[in-house]
Amino acid sequence: MAISHFGFHRDELLHLALGDHLAWGYKEVPPFIALLAKITTTLFGNSVFAARIFTTIGAGAIVWLVGSITVELGGKMFAITLACLSFIFAPAFVASDYLFQPVIFDQLWWVLCVWLVIRYINYHSVKYIYILGIVIGVGLLTKYTMGFFAVALLLGLLFTKQRKILWNRHVLIAAVIAFLIFLPNLIWQFQHHLPVITHMKTLQKYQLNYIKPGDFISQQIKVNGIALFLWLVGFGFLIFSFKLRKYQFMAFAYVLIFIFLLEMSGKSYYLFGAYPMLFAAGAYGFERWIKTKYQPLRVLVVALFTLPNLLLLPMFLPVFSLNTTLAMFRYTSQHVKAFQFATNWEDQKQHPLTQDYADMLGWEEMVAKTAKIYFSLTDEERGHTVIVADNYGEGGAFAHFGPKYKLPEAVCLASSFTLWAPADINPQTIIYVSDDADVSDLKPIVESTQQVAKIDDPLAREYGTVIFLMKGVKPVISSLYKQQLKQKLEK
Repeated sequence: MAISHFGFHRDELLHLALGDHLAWGYKEVPPFIALLAKITTTLFGNSVFAARIFTTIGAGAIVWLVGSITVELGGKMFAITLACLSFIFAPAFVASDYLFQPVIFDQLWWVLCVWLVIRYINYHSVKYIYILGIVIGVGLLTKYTMGFFAVALLLGLLFTKQRKILWNRHVLIAAVIAFLIFLPNLIWQFQHHLPVITHMKTLQKYQLNYIKPGDFISQQIKVNGIALFLWLVGFGFLIFSFKLRKYQFMAFAYVLIFIFLLEMSGKSYYLFGAYPMLFAAGAYGFERWIKTKYQPLRVLVVALFTLPNLLLLPMFLPVFSLNTTLAMFRYTSQHVKAFQFATNWEDQKQHPLTQDYADMLGWEEMVAKTAKIYFSLTDEERGHTVIVADNYGEGGAFAHFGPKYKLPEAVCLASSFTLWAPADINPQTIIYVSDDADVSDLKPIVESTQQVAKIDDPLAREYGTVIFLMKGVKPVISSLYKQQLKQKLEK
């Protein structure tokens, strides 16, 4: 139902493009998402529905793990129901667990790591330690934040009596397994001048520096909606409950990763993977408080932790049509000021839609308009024409929709597109798609520049993106392009 109302997110277009160029690494992400993209397009096709099959499976796996962790803590049916439903409807996970991004799989590996540690504590079977090593290794190939969480788990164990499980050769062997799985990506990073460092510096400069500690804390309070009270109870039980004393490491791990991300000005969603374990502990706590004989009260508690977040669901999952979604946000903007955070973008300004929703609009319009311009040229002109995309969203859009409109492969020097960009270009005509309307710096190398189209959808984040037709491109473009490509590849 949600898939039919909006299109691909800009990040999804990038990740699908990575699948056409499999490697052990990329400039912004490790290789796991690219492998999934390749499998997805090969088995299921290129639709929005197909792109989100694995994310849906991943979200379902987390639900199962939340229930299983609850059981391992000692919870029964009421606790399992409360924990799982709270996770399913928490805004943080509604918003992040349907898009084809590494985020959902990063969360999955975090939760699976916790489950494996708990299973080892409960059953002392070394197979869980070895599987943990594999999961951490795969997690590092999914998103580098797995490394931070693995360290937080390790330190959390050291702070508790469960530190004893660390003092055996199986843990060391598991660490070696994780390292060996991650090693190809590490080698790739060094071979390509550690692009992850450049990516982090860029994030820090243009996004993370604008995240204040108070904002991060405020977002952690808000992101789970009413389930805030569930995970707070869970945190309290992990610290103070004698029954859960074996699992205190989860509370310490949460505190450590929270402090680390706070100090690093991390984005709020970086911490999401740490909440499912707290939901499980909180559900166990409520089950201890509310005995079986108070069944109506248990039903009321489940409803209390589900229905309010259910009402928030359309703000984070596009279950309504575009017009209905717009009407909903207009109403909340005027009458429910507390919900304005949903439409507050990275630029810290209010917009008609959430940033994620806006990032799903305008892409095919851009490619279609470019195709119209391209096929307005003569056969001779098209033979010497290059399409240039300015950012990775545009690059991803041309990679995905370009074949439908019979366009040649676009050139893009943003993000990982640099890795497979042509070594040289010698066009006589350029169709340049740019989110910057000022291209005066290119005038010396072309005879004429004409703005021929732009993205007209005011709701799209790419609104105002301009399509230029540049003719009479001078030969100097070749040396300038090669110089810029070299600089990009060395970053």
